[in-house]
Amino acid sequence: MSGPQRAARILVIDDDPIVAESLAEFLRREGHSSTTALGATEAIDRIAAAEDPEGERLPFDVVICDLSLPGASGHELARSIMREHLGIAVIMLTGYGTIESAVESLRLGAIDFLTKPLLDQELRLALERALRHRAIMAENRTLKRRLSGRTALASILGADHRMQKIFDLVGAVAPTRTTVLMTGESGTGKSMIAHAIHRLSPRKEKPFVELSCGSIPETLLESELFGHVKGAFTGAHVDKPGRFLAADGGTIFLDEINSASPAMQLKLLRVLQERKFEPVGSSQTIEVDARVILATNQPLESLVADGRFRQDLYYRINVVKVELPPLRDRSGDIPMLATSFLAKFGSELGKQLTGFSPEAVEALRRYSYPGNVRELQNVIERAAVLTNSPTIGVEDLPSHVLDPQATGRVVMAASEKRSSDQEPWTPTTLEAAMREPEREILVRALKANGWNRQKTSDQLGINRTTLYKKMKSLGIDGGDESASHERAA
Repeated sequence: MSGPQRAARILVIDDDPIVAESLAEFLRREGHSSTTALGATEAIDRIAAAEDPEGERLPFDVVICDLSLPGASGHELARSIMREHLGIAVIMLTGYGTIESAVESLRLGAIDFLTKPLLDQELRLALERALRHRAIMAENRTLKRRLSGRTALASILGADHRMQKIFDLVGAVAPTRTTVLMTGESGTGKSMIAHAIHRLSPRKEKPFVELSCGSIPETLLESELFGHVKGAFTGAHVDKPGRFLAADGGTIFLDEINSASPAMQLKLLRVLQERKFEPVGSSQTIEVDARVILATNQPLESLVADGRFRQDLYYRINVVKVELPPLRDRSGDIPMLATSFLAKFGSELGKQLTGFSPEAVEALRRYSYPGNVRELQNVIERAAVLTNSPTIGVEDLPSHVLDPQATGRVVMAASEKRSSDQEPWTPTTLEAAMREPEREILVRALKANGWNRQKTSDQLGINRTTLYKKMKSLGIDGGDESASHERAA
């Protein structure tokens, strides 16, 4: 051995009790902790009994498993152990070794393949290799956890030089408790950046609490943020802690802060300055330690000039500003983002989606994306659902992306034919406007699945009853073709 070897927790699995116990005794003399199991069922029970409830420690460092076991083969058991407990090193044993079984063991991920009778030095070397491999795996997992926030941020934002500057800024501010203000249009990724700042900070193990101020009625926003006591207002039947208290020790992200009322702005100013507040209906002052990240989709400077946003609050939150450019200003990132989204949705749908045709890439880059990254994601999801080909072509993209004249507008009817003398769109309800695009998606998905409703509902991520109701409400008749396919299925 090259050096002192630390004590390890080892599970020996062999259906011969004499072999199992003699091997375990040898390992104990070598300074290790060893346990035996005489079959697959007993081995699984031993692992379950040794599992850490917090999930922070593996039940065993090394498993030494015989290839021939009652109830299940050693290969099957080893595969199950390595799948359920990444990081456990496995050594396979056999009394009648063959090249084929050795290759299969190593292919599954076993560290070594040894034949009986075992030589002491041979086992020592195999165990040394197993523990060295396990240490490397543990170090890799630690590094991945440390880099997870940075890696996720890089994959979300892209390679544009402005995004790289934002990446550097986020990396610099994340370890501090400094208030961050993010500006940019809706859909540019402000929430994703807030999550990344939290993951890169010392507060990453504490709560991350998010609230869109624009989605909460003004009368309820104060209670939502600061909580209330029982009887504070009609309907306050019990005490309720607010979002700030829920974020204690962690991070709170307040989106659309531009929609906060003047009274709410004053309360926020106090929390930011003193880290104190009172729940609605209470005189008790609560101190809170929460890192505050805010976002706005409107320029606060103009709101301050118009008297709609407090100047002192603006100065208090405008410590570090992260300005997110719209997607149309960084079109070079579109192919990379589109490819990332396609891989994600292809995996979710169980489809082999390999990429985009050159024409599709050009169409995606040419469109202006008023909804920014969020709209691009929706476009790719739609294409992934509807395509019958591994490559996304222009025929899989919605018409408003393909029509240069439609840039910046939402096309309500995806199947509508466009022409130079097209009449202006007539205002209607959103529900009515979305009927035709929804009908098109359902019909194409049904056709792609041979009008089999079960397959279609599985692909679209809805249950069969919902699909049937939508077909009925949208006037989609599968007819005899649908029924025959379903009988065949």
